[in-house]
Amino acid sequence: MKNTLGRPRSGLIAALDVGSSKICCFIATLEASGQPRILGIGQQASRGVRGGNVVGMEVCETAILNAVHAAEQMAGKTVEDVVVNLSGGHPISSSVGVEVAIDGHEVGDSDLQRALHHGRLANGTNRTESNRDPSRQLIHSIPVGYTIDGNRGIRDPRGLFGERLGVKMHLITANTSAVRNLTTCIQRCHLDVSGFVVSPYASGLATLVEDETELGVTVIDMGGGTTSIAVFFEGSVIYTDLVAVGGIHVTHDIARGLSAPLVHAERLKTLYGHAMAAAADEREMIDVPQVGEEAFEVETQQLPRSILVGIIQPRLEETFELVRSRLEASGLDKVAGRRVVLTGGASQLPGLRDLAALVLDKQVRIGRPNGTEGLAEATSGPAYATCAGLLTCAVTNELATPRERSPDEDRPSGFMGRVGDWVREHF
Repeated sequence: MKNTLGRPRSGLIAALDVGSSKICCFIATLEASGQPRILGIGQQASRGVRGGNVVGMEVCETAILNAVHAAEQMAGKTVEDVVVNLSGGHPISSSVGVEVAIDGHEVGDSDLQRALHHGRLANGTNRTESNRDPSRQLIHSIPVGYTIDGNRGIRDPRGLFGERLGVKMHLITANTSAVRNLTTCIQRCHLDVSGFVVSPYASGLATLVEDETELGVTVIDMGGGTTSIAVFFEGSVIYTDLVAVGGIHVTHDIARGLSAPLVHAERLKTLYGHAMAAAADEREMIDVPQVGEEAFEVETQQLPRSILVGIIQPRLEETFELVRSRLEASGLDKVAGRRVVLTGGASQLPGLRDLAALVLDKQVRIGRPNGTEGLAEATSGPAYATCAGLLTCAVTNELATPRERSPDEDRPSGFMGRVGDWVREHF
């Protein structure tokens, strides 16, 4: 069981991907097949976001408004709620295990809610607890396995009998200030946040196949300002992490190394960039405009392509080495298996797959969104995996609630509710 929320009030599903390089909005409706069908897409260059965190409230608000408005115009609908990704806030993964007494009766939904509630409290992040860390906010509380009287390997304990029900939970927290800033920025656009999803988790839901999530896989979401990691095993995400390096850093390296304007550095990376050097690079010449000389029509400098690749490759190697060290430090490198799925806008650089396989010593493929209808060819690539995954989260209700609920809120109130609780506890 996951944290659940009701359907959006308008009957539509809206996903908002707030990244460091672009802000993207998908508006969809649910098909009879259970898959979301996209009705509208809006995209804007990101402003006021750095490293996944809001650093300029007004410019970020304007970019979000424009992206959502473009999607609404295409869909012919107006949205009130959005599911939002979280790529900043220094997310931290932790695992906790708790047990609750069930006194020999059959496990029901109320027992699961009680166990999950105790699991959330075990990390001290619930807002009603005096021992909570006010600087951290709970984003996800994901059950990854259950036990009945110590017997492991249980996916769904409902209907089983025992004395004690145990649950192991994967908790993901983020900086409260980063979450609050993003929430405020979206609310200033007259939108409600129906849930947060960390970016690599959403990307994994959009790009992975069932066998990969069961056998073990690492999702590496390469965005503009960050590269985030998620490890899936036995059908659940068991670890997430983030390194503060992304495609924007490669662009800045090119601009500094070649003394080129940033806009031209991005163009050079897109047109001529490659993740690994080749013999032909020495012979191919490229034109490099120089900073401050564009307005004077000065001839551009010609350089061999090998210089450009020589700037790009070390930064990408460093990124994958940081990812590898994070996985090794987590102790989950072996659990994650030998499979890696690269996604995100920065993963589209030619040769990146081969470089990742070399540095990580794993099998690598590029992940594109699947299970979502209505995506045009231009928006079906790795850069839109997070936004498509947010729709999947909304459809399956695998959302983190901004406010955690007590299991008591799901039970009938009044005298009959108290009688029902007493019966469940004693029989």
